Amino acid sequence: MITVQKAKHIILESTQDFGIEEIPFLKSAGRVLKEDIVADRDFPPFNRVAMDGIAINHPFFEQGLRNFKIEGIQAAGSPQQTLDNAANCYEVMTGAVLPNNCDTVIRYEDVEINTQVATITVDETKEGQNIHRKGSDKSKGTVLIKKNTIISAAEIGVLATVGKATVKVTKQPKVMIVSTGNELVGVNENPLDHQIRRSNVYTLVSLLNDLKIPAKTAHITDEKSVLKEKIESYLKEYDVLLFSGAVSKGKFDFLPEVLDELGVQKLFHRVLQRPGKPFWAGATKGCNVFAFPGNPVSTFVNCMVYFYPWYYKSVGVQQETQTAILAEDITFKPNLTCFMQVKLSLENGHIYATPIQGNGSGDLASLVEADGFIELPKTEEIGFKKGNVFPVLTYRSF
Repeated sequence: MITVQKAKHIILESTQDFGIEEIPFLKSAGRVLKEDIVADRDFPPFNRVAMDGIAINHPFFEQGLRNFKIEGIQAAGSPQQTLDNAANCYEVMTGAVLPNNCDTVIRYEDVEINTQVATITVDETKEGQNIHRKGSDKSKGTVLIKKNTIISAAEIGVLATVGKATVKVTKQPKVMIVSTGNELVGVNENPLDHQIRRSNVYTLVSLLNDLKIPAKTAHITDEKSVLKEKIESYLKEYDVLLFSGAVSKGKFDFLPEVLDELGVQKLFHRVLQRPGKPFWAGATKGCNVFAFPGNPVSTFVNCMVYFYPWYYKSVGVQQETQTAILAEDITFKPNLTCFMQVKLSLENGHIYATPIQGNGSGDLASLVEADGFIELPKTEEIGFKKGNVFPVLTYRSF
């Protein structure tokens, strides 16, 4: 059995390159950018009017002039106009280009207009006010979005404004999620007293959906020959196989044996952690295998602890470690790493984690009461004190 730290290291040493594809920018949200996005012109591309009002030459205001004859209107989207008489003004609209020979915008709230004459009603103005200067945000050629950024709504807007109708992103892995066990029936079925409905595969589908990874699902009964036949084809067709169940020491836990017979290189089996100790990981030349224990909390934890970081490293994303402050004492002797379910709260800018007492790794319903898992390290001490800080994995906004 190996430590969690060793298991993480091994997993991160077996990443894949899924390749790059070019897709319409509107379909790229949540995907990982694989090119730098550069400003194709200055931002903004012209001196932009920031308030509806009038545009003037400020020196005339400083000389005491308050009444300005209106020469015309500069609308947003219209070509730049020119103020012919420097002592006059132009009416201007928000988003319009600033007319030539103007340097200041006075908002309508500070102006009275009567028969084509605008009278400024305030005593103080500042030269250059209410103008968004050309290039003041970003200059042409500046990198606006760096490669390996996860694209959000903010990036979508930038892609549109620089004319990136299509964008290069990482291809997503082809994933098959497999459940095993004769006790499992479909979601729409009425289970017998000795049966339960399949749930782990759908939890994994949802966890992968958060990464914008589409996944297919399958169920295989606890028959070694059937397992071997199905898995052999999956290894050839998919980049990743995620299993739930059949990796412990039960009489029908054939999965490690089958994977070995199919030539999958075992990276490790069993990790010093709770829950999720029987986790099995392996790889072929073209496929990575994550075989999680069948208990629902174990499957959930191991996907977040191992698959998520593996995926992020594979696509070039630096995953940040989030931490939380333990909100109360926990008393037990942790002779292995413990991923404890916690309720998270934000107080005075700090994240606090309050332990949730479930009924073990089979208690699926307890996941609903929590927001994430706090990682408590293997130690010789008895318990952990309130106020200590530990890594935390979150699956819910709080």
